[in-house]
Formats: sequence, C-alpha cells, structure tokens
Amino acid sequence: MQTSQPVHLIGDVHGQLKKLLKLLQDTGLINEKHSWTGRDAILWFLGDFVDRGPDGISVLDLVMRLQNEAMAAGGQVASLLGNHEALLLAAYRFGRRSTGLGSNFLSRWKQNGGHRKDIAGLTRQHLDWMAQLPAMARVGDYLLIHADAPLYLNFGNTVDEVNAAFLKILSRSDALDWEEMLEAFARRGAFMNDLQGDAFAGRFLKQFGGRQLIHGHTPISSALRCPPKNVTKPWVYANGQCVNIDGGMFLGGPGFVYQLSND
Repeated sequence: MQTSQPVHLIGDVHGQLKKLLKLLQDTGLINEKHSWTGRDAILWFLGDFVDRGPDGISVLDLVMRLQNEAMAAGGQVASLLGNHEALLLAAYRFGRRSTGLGSNFLSRWKQNGGHRKDIAGLTRQHLDWMAQLPAMARVGDYLLIHADAPLYLNFGNTVDEVNAAFLKILSRSDALDWEEMLEAFARRGAFMNDLQGDAFAGRFLKQFGGRQLIHGHTPISSALRCPPKNVTKPWVYANGQCVNIDGGMFLGGPGFVYQLSND
C-alpha cells in the first residue's frame, strides 16, 4: 500500500482510554467531542487494545467508531491483531478448557492482565471485529507487525499468507492451534540481540518486504531500562531496521503518536 497521505501509528494502548484520547486530540485526529477530524489522514494501531488497563472495551468502541468516521471523511483507521486480542478471544471461546500444553485459556488471559469487565462487556461486534484483524501489513516501505517475535515466519512466506493463516485459526475452534499460536505470540526481543538481531531483522524484511520494521509488544522502557514516564518517542534499533513504538502506557508512560516519513 503506497500513500502520500499522512500516516500515524500508535502502539499498545492496553485500556488506557484517557491517554489515547489526549494523544489523538493533540495530534488533531479527533476533536473535543472525540469525533474524527483527521480528514484524509491514515491511523494505524499496532494491537493490544485490551488487558492491563481499565477501559479495554471503551478503547475498542472508540477505535471501531473512528474507523467508520475516518472512512466517511476519506481517511482510514486500521489495526493489527495483538497477542492480547488473541488472548481475550481465546478466553471467551474456550474458557477453562486446556489442551494439556499449559494452563487453561481463561487463567492464561487473567495472568496476562485480563480484566473481568472486559470479557463481560464483549459483544458479537467486538468479537467479529477482533477476529478479522490482520497480523501484519505493508504501508509503503514500512512493514507493520505487533510483536517483535519470529512467529510470523511460521505462518507463511508473504504478508497475505500470514494473514490468511491467522484468520483461519481465529475462525475455528481448534484449541491446540490457538494454544500454539498464543505461546509463540508471547515471545519478544527477536531483533534486539546485538549480533544476531540485526541479521534476523534483515532476513525478516527480505522475506516480507519493506525497508523498516515497526512493532509494539515490548515496552521501550523495559528494553532500555528507563522510567516509562521518560518515553515520548520511538526507539530505533537493529542498525535502523527496527522501530519500537510501545510507549508503555499501562506502565505509566504518556504514550506518543509516531508519524511515518513519506521519503
């Protein structure tokens, strides 16, 4: 997808509705009534709307509404699947069922910051919307993924193949497939190793295309061992091949909106 329109990215929100609203207002994408004012701008979320924070369902409602409002205005709001959306879907679908590989799905979700009111507030619209989210996307020369993890390579050789494979799992009730997907989705730091990370990032980009990989999933403050409140911009690493935009909002960070360069 090539575009000359401004493209904004937001990483892991994790139920931090108030912070998200402030970010969107400060960027001019919504007004004081929380309606879309971004005109033809493009806004991408990299997943993890829910869990760990208090307002996951309200965040979903906002993003789903803005998606429709942006489309009507000639813009676009799009989202990737995060591992916490997958966790919530699994907890809802399988409950206390276990495949024998680990704890049951409901317990796994709770252990990862699941909020009871989130699962209680789910509607068919939320479930259907989350279950169709793509796992990865190309925007111009940028490759967007949620997790800095190698799992995508297990699902296909192209962006379309990976998305189709995820969609197939999410549309079925094969508990073992879900368990294996969630286990792989939880990994992180695949591109951070000083020696091997650069090379792996290069192979990953060669496989799926793009000159730079942008992800969330791992809070920048955790990777750099700095106070979350100090994180106000992306972390570019792996010899410039990777950009981490997880501002750690649930950890106390203010979050940020990252605008892609059109160069």
